Amino acid sequence: MRCLVVEDDNEIATIVKQGLGELQGDVEVESNGRRAYERALTNHYDIIVLDLMLPEMDGYTFAKSLREKEINTPILILSALRELDDRLKGLSMGGDDYLTKPFAMAELQIRVKNLLKRAQKASEVTQLVFQDLKLNRLNREVIRAGRKLDLQEREFVLLDLFMSNPNKIIGKQTILKEVWNYDFDPQTNVVDVLVCRLRNKLEKDFPTRLIYTVRGVGYVLKSS
Repeated sequence: MRCLVVEDDNEIATIVKQGLGELQGDVEVESNGRRAYERALTNHYDIIVLDLMLPEMDGYTFAKSLREKEINTPILILSALRELDDRLKGLSMGGDDYLTKPFAMAELQIRVKNLLKRAQKASEVTQLVFQDLKLNRLNREVIRAGRKLDLQEREFVLLDLFMSNPNKIIGKQTILKEVWNYDFDPQTNVVDVLVCRLRNKLEKDFPTRLIYTVRGVGYVLKSS
């Protein structure tokens, strides 16, 4: 589990990080709302634990903006705002669950587990579709505009990553982690080479591009 905790109270952030770390989680903490939003745009997280009162970008705007980008990472709002209107607003803006402070760590852990289970179930689809491109996870077949494409294993994994996160910028570190299971930058251009190979197979002989470079950040699968 890779988790982003967005919390500007250092004491609470430390407690949450420790508690979610007990779930075998890779937990990152960000105290600034704007920076957290940028991290959520360029990295893959399995879940986000989100405070609402944050510097530069509040949690409501954070959640709403992510959903507008069609990023469906589960969001658990963890806030001192306890009124019904606050909870309804948080959930309507994109939160998937809402827990008020003070909280019991055991309850937070269970809620996180439940959100992860729901997300896992939702991801257990056999086929992904983006425009005229189809990816079948069962027979590992990729078809564009009715034409079958021959992809190597890592090309297939990378395409699955893109199609699972359409319109989302995916950073090179995320690709290294998801395709090679690297947690570090090996200081090579392996990601660029793999993306180039995939692009060539996806876009050669077809009229529209699918994968775009976001200079200095990563790549995105989107409509032309």
